[in-house]
Amino acid sequence: MLSVHSDSYFMKQAFLEAEKAFEAGEVPVGAVMVCENRIIARAHNQTEQLTDVTAHAEILAITAAAGHLGSKYLQDCTLYVTLEPCVMCAGALAWAQIGRIAYGASDDKRGFMLFGGKDLLHPKTKLEMGILQDECAELLTRFFKNKR
Repeated sequence: MLSVHSDSYFMKQAFLEAEKAFEAGEVPVGAVMVCENRIIARAHNQTEQLTDVTAHAEILAITAAAGHLGSKYLQDCTLYVTLEPCVMCAGALAWAQIGRIAYGASDDKRGFMLFGGKDLLHPKTKLEMGILQDECAELLTRFFKNKR
């Protein structure tokens, strides 16, 4: 049983969002924003549904969390996301001054770690990688295998 306040628990919640994206034909990336051990925002990729290339799970979660908190700054929050953020999302997370990012699978083609890494984030942002990595990667592999 997963502890309610563990990284694995919150990543599993992000994974449930990724599964929603998968079912909708979107690249299966899911995210949850956590503040004070509570989920304050849930999101998954919706680029196809919204016809918006910026509708990544991370961007949607940032917007929802900022609205929930009434602040554009998210220093006391952790974003759990199933795939390493892209450069666009890393930039948005930097501007939001996110306190911590925890991601599952690495993105060896478009992930921010390839294009400047931690330097793209706010200097105080903490980073955790590889949480439920295998499960997150397998869902992405299955999605793209089905597309081919």
